[in-house]
Amino acid sequence: MEKTDVDRLRRLDREHMWYPWTPMDDWMANDQLVVERADGCWLIDPEGRRYLDGRSSMGMNLHGHGHPALVEALVAQARKAGETTLYRVSHPAAVELAARLANMAPPGLQRVFFAESGSTAVETALKAAYAYWVAKGEPERSTFVSMANGYHGETLGTISLRGVNNDQVDMIRKTYEPLLYPSLSFAQPDCYRCPVGMSSGGCELDCTDSLEEILVREKGKIAAVIVEPRVQALAGVITAPEGHLAKVAEIARRHGVLLIADEVLTGWGRTGTTFSCDAEGVTPDLLTVGKALTGGYLPLSATLATEEIFDAFRGGAFLSGSTYSGYALGAAVALASLDLYEKDDVLGRARALADVLTAELEPFRGLSHVGDVRQLGLIAGVELVADRENRTPFPPQDRVVERVCTLARDNGVLVNAVPGDVITMLPSPSMSHDDLRLLTGTLFRAIREVTGE
Repeated sequence: MEKTDVDRLRRLDREHMWYPWTPMDDWMANDQLVVERADGCWLIDPEGRRYLDGRSSMGMNLHGHGHPALVEALVAQARKAGETTLYRVSHPAAVELAARLANMAPPGLQRVFFAESGSTAVETALKAAYAYWVAKGEPERSTFVSMANGYHGETLGTISLRGVNNDQVDMIRKTYEPLLYPSLSFAQPDCYRCPVGMSSGGCELDCTDSLEEILVREKGKIAAVIVEPRVQALAGVITAPEGHLAKVAEIARRHGVLLIADEVLTGWGRTGTTFSCDAEGVTPDLLTVGKALTGGYLPLSATLATEEIFDAFRGGAFLSGSTYSGYALGAAVALASLDLYEKDDVLGRARALADVLTAELEPFRGLSHVGDVRQLGLIAGVELVADRENRTPFPPQDRVVERVCTLARDNGVLVNAVPGDVITMLPSPSMSHDDLRLLTGTLFRAIREVTGE
């Protein structure tokens, strides 16, 4: 692409584009990064500069860009049909994919409802949970309980689940508060800043007591408990202690409420098992998947349910859906992606790469402005602090984390920043060990430079 073409794109960008989660004045004041093409885990701009994608395109890239098997599956399906909708019409790709997902999911999740995004998959789970109780004659069960600082999507329904107790991550909820429905939240399992004041090594999962208290106090009013199993990525990579998910599931079961597991980010080997629930033997009543389901090629998500949930709707219709439910092109690519997941042993590769990541993160712990390093599989977070001993954050106006991410980008590596001064890494299982070392090494040097280490 010629420089004049790039300049034209940037001009049109400034005149017409509106980006998600982006301060637009800052964006328009700088030369925007334009990705013209991609190769594996690398993004390439029109001038040929290469950027290592340390965030897997928001957790979607499972097999790398340009994988021939996925491209061929997309083209083959496009030649047959694009989208035919699932409204009283079926098609082979969706049926085959539903059966495949049911076979791979935790045992008992046999029914699959398709949507387009992670947000709509979670929204579907919320509607299914409430409608289930209505069908059972308990319409007063209309309240949902989530973990504090949880993230489940961008629809009004999913934003309503943001049980936020931290002003730094409260912006979304505060903005839309008048439009949201009430929900409740229990303590997140934050071992760095323990919500119940336990010291390191003394954890007995006391943070789950707050869930027990809510379910006792609100008896008969709760539809479901929703969790990000074992790790809250956008909350700052808050990794739960072993057994936390199983205890939450046990508490929900004992009090007779449904359990929803949001596996939109944690699915497909990212946390060391195919689904994060697998690690603790938990089968939720509803489970959501998305992001890497198609390897990042097309938007497709799904909500999986137990037969008991499905049975409540046999006499009538589940009043939910959209034009692109079970998108034929997406389903075909998802089937090809799952073929690769098994054939290429993506789970084994993810575990091996996670071991490399663990070793490469160790030097970060020695930096005086790194308060904590957290990791579960291929999800990692580095929390920066102004004062390590007191765990004091940097003043927001210093924009330290943003400056670190910008410097890393200028050196050819893309990482994310989330509220709470945490830099996150979501490397793809397809990334090479050398590329992963480049990712961590570049970020390490950027932190040292910006913080004056």
